[in-house]
Amino acid sequence: MRKLIESTFVTLDGVISSPQNWSPPYWNDEHDEHARKLLKDVDALLLGRLTYEVFAESWPLRAGDDFADQLNSLPKHVASTTLDEATWNASIIRGDVAEEVAKLKDQPGQDILKYGTGVLDRTLLEHHLIDELHLWIFPTVAGTGDRLLDGLDVTHLQLVDTTTFSTGIIVATYAPK
Repeated sequence: MRKLIESTFVTLDGVISSPQNWSPPYWNDEHDEHARKLLKDVDALLLGRLTYEVFAESWPLRAGDDFADQLNSLPKHVASTTLDEATWNASIIRGDVAEEVAKLKDQPGQDILKYGTGVLDRTLLEHHLIDELHLWIFPTVAGTGDRLLDGLDVTHLQLVDTTTFSTGIIVATYAPK
């Protein structure tokens, strides 16, 4: 069975929205290397609609970079009830998202990587579909914005790994307990 790995950026105060406004000052070679390592063992992406729309607008413009080329070439599965059409090598998951993601995990292949955190994560966590949660904790306070996993019931996780960067980013990797 394939693993579903979630990777998301979060501030010290738990904000996940608008990372393009607060995360770039911390990107460096360590950041890039870790992102590449995470992408190395996956053969599909899972995205919520909002993350998909932001990525589909920006990543195709970055062609020519190894990381961007790999990201652009991967098949993408987008969970959405409102998206009418998908481009950028993507298919739309409609209906019972938990059931469809479970089917994706049962297919042969490498792991599935999910970027971004939001509404989709409630469903994935409630149905025990996330195998690893990689929280990229940035040493910044956003003050306002959407908060990480707001609205979830108590969910216990186990810390399985940490990676720290010279810029102060800590990637905390959790698995279901």
